[in-house]
Amino acid sequence: MKTLGSRQVLLGVLAVVLVVLAWVVVRAAQGPATPAGPSARDTTASGPSAGGTDATGGTDGTDPVSGLPWVAESALPTQAPETLALIRAGGPFPYPRSDNRTFANRERLLPPHTSGYYREFTVVTPGSADRGARRIITGNSGERYWTDDHYASFSRIREGT
Repeated sequence: MKTLGSRQVLLGVLAVVLVVLAWVVVRAAQGPATPAGPSARDTTASGPSAGGTDATGGTDGTDPVSGLPWVAESALPTQAPETLALIRAGGPFPYPRSDNRTFANRERLLPPHTSGYYREFTVVTPGSADRGARRIITGNSGERYWTDDHYASFSRIREGT
């Protein structure tokens, strides 16, 4: 009977260890609790002038919700406002098999949300043989993000500016 009790205790301890290990793995996969800050790339030309608080509550050209730098719509390549207009109109999009599809945010550079919250749209790159690296990502709450390096970094788009 002593052997059976020892096996049960060992199995119980093993079960607790597995639960704790699973919890640690899930927490690590979720990333940091705070949104990622601006990337290391130079964003000085993309946001409002540095210093002070901007009109939306961000400081030094940073969106307070995402922690990402702001970029004025007018500072984007000429094809980006065209893509924004298509997004507002509901299409048609230049890459219908790829555009207006779920963006999974695997890089975890955008604020965390449930699956399906973000959509991605191609910004045409003249002379590129494929879709290129430029994208606009939209959130269900209307926010728009810009990447020109295929999701390595993002800026929050300040539309109408």
